[in-house]
Amino acid sequence: MTVQSETTPGSSPERKSRGWVYVPLAIFLGVAGMFGIALNSGDPSKLPSALIGRPVPAVDFAALEGLSRPQGPVPGFSAAELSKGDVTIVNFWASWCAPCVAEHPLLVELAENSGVKLYGVNYKDKPEAARRFLGRYGNPFAAMGVDPQGRGAIEWGVYGMPETFVINGRGEIAYKHVGPITHQSMRDNLLPALKAAAAATGSVAAE
Repeated sequence: MTVQSETTPGSSPERKSRGWVYVPLAIFLGVAGMFGIALNSGDPSKLPSALIGRPVPAVDFAALEGLSRPQGPVPGFSAAELSKGDVTIVNFWASWCAPCVAEHPLLVELAENSGVKLYGVNYKDKPEAARRFLGRYGNPFAAMGVDPQGRGAIEWGVYGMPETFVINGRGEIAYKHVGPITHQSMRDNLLPALKAAAAATGSVAAE
């Protein structure tokens, strides 16, 4: 007597294996949903970043040609310079970016009052336009790098101009702000992030 095995719908190995096909789609939809919520809520700073808590990307930014102070030329900077024990800020900006104009006075204020060094990255810009911008609105940056092709911004996971990163004393990204800094976001987000990063590494932070 021969016993025939029975199968129930959906129990075949083929159908089970096909279920894994939908896993990447589900992950994609979840991430897309987070982006959609952040964008539709009017708060792009809530966009996710996979770099939080990780070392800054190993990218070196050459100096902005012709930019100088009375003390001499303003240098570019390397990733290694962001891990020397103090909290720092990295700001991606461009002269053609209207929101960058709006936030710039706050960066100047931050550089003057916080004791934290600001590092700038001029994104896909012309050197003469970048110099005019800083000459008109002030230069709050201790170092100014350039990213003419946008490759550095890709490594840093930048979505658009402007974006600001808080770096702790170990050279790790502690906080990311997408979009222009405002008085409210500085008070509620950026300054607390600076203090938290300093507390975590025993370094200098804004008061």
